[in-house]
Amino acid sequence: MTVVYETMYILRPELGDEQITQAIAKYENLIREAGAEDIETQNRGKRRLAYEINKHRDGIYIQMNYNAPGSVIAPMERAMRLSEEVIRYLTIKQEPIEVTVEAEEEVAATTEA
Repeated sequence: MTVVYETMYILRPELGDEQITQAIAKYENLIREAGAEDIETQNRGKRRLAYEINKHRDGIYIQMNYNAPGSVIAPMERAMRLSEEVIRYLTIKQEPIEVTVEAEEEVAATTEA
């Protein structure tokens, strides 16, 4: 059974554009090979961290949304934990948004008025 997940990870700020692209491709390929589908990756850019992490004040934020079985998460997070380029990561399980027929009718009624 596939579930929708979101993984946000922070890369070291001193990485170059090519290294960032390689890191993104590395984690995308890792989860794709493990069975993930509909992978959407967004590079959120360099931002100031709320607190210092391993003597870094800035970080490059990357967000991945994907559908995958639960067995995909552990190997990906292990690779991130062992990597020197990732300073933080977090994976959360997204609740599927269920749209009911009544809600759709309400939206249609309000847009017509």
